Amino acid sequence: MEYEVGSAESVSTAVVRAVSAVDGRKPSSLPPLSHVLDPDALDALFDSHADGEPRTGGRLSFIYCRCRITLDNGEFLTIQPLNNHPRTTSDRESSCIDRR
Repeated sequence: MEYEVGSAESVSTAVVRAVSAVDGRKPSSLPPLSHVLDPDALDALFDSHADGEPRTGGRLSFIYCRCRITLDNGEFLTIQPLNNHPRTTSDRESSCIDRR
């Protein structure tokens, strides 16, 4: 799935919204993104410079809630579900597993 980050939307919020859409769950039911990385640092990485000039370029990939998230230029997210991702009980994002 691809997701375009809205102009008034933070990157961290976009990640949670996109993953919830892929997972078919409400954003509030997902574990905090902070279990995987610092959301403020993620937002700052792609925020405009202090003079208001937009940052250009950059790519970041990480795993959150059984999905590989790739963020390009702070504008586009690609979400790839990892159905066969090996998991151990020590994984920080294991709370994404639906235990109903």
